[in-house]
Amino acid sequence: MNAIALLFLVGVILLAAEVFVPGGVLGFIGGLAMAAGCGVAFVKLGASGGLVATVTALLLLGLTVYTELVWLPKTRLGKSMTVQTAVDGTSQPPLAAAEIVGKNAEAETPLMPTGFVRVEGKRYEAFSPAGFVAKGAALRVTGLDNFRLIVTKT
Repeated sequence: MNAIALLFLVGVILLAAEVFVPGGVLGFIGGLAMAAGCGVAFVKLGASGGLVATVTALLLLGLTVYTELVWLPKTRLGKSMTVQTAVDGTSQPPLAAAEIVGKNAEAETPLMPTGFVRVEGKRYEAFSPAGFVAKGAALRVTGLDNFRLIVTKT
C-alpha cells in the first residue's frame, strides 16, 4: 500500500512540476509513475483494489490538471509567470499598396540599391534601379516589385 501511495505522490509532484519545467519529460515520468502505481495495486490488491487505485489516479490527474490550468493562472504566482500585456508593434514594415505609386518619398536609409523610405509617415522597403541613393534624398515611387517599392530620384 505504501508503494502505491508513494508512486501516486511522485506522479502528482512530477505532473505539477511540469508547469515550472516545460518540455514534457517530467509529465511523462509522472504519468508513468501513476501507471506503475496502478499496476502495483492490481498485483497486490487484486482487481477491485486495482480498479479503486485507477479511479483514484484519474481523480488525482484531473485535480492536478484543473489546478494547473484553471486555478493557478488566477493566483498572484500564476499571473507573475505569464505575459499579461500585448505589444502593439510589428516586426516587419507594412506591405505597399498600389495607391502609393506616384507619391513622394524620402530615403530613411541609404539605398544600395535597397533600403528603407518613408512615404506619408510610414516606413517601406524600397529599391532604386539607378543604384546608390543617399539618406534623406527626395524620391518618387514609380512602381511595386513584390513586397517593396521601386523609387527614382526627383
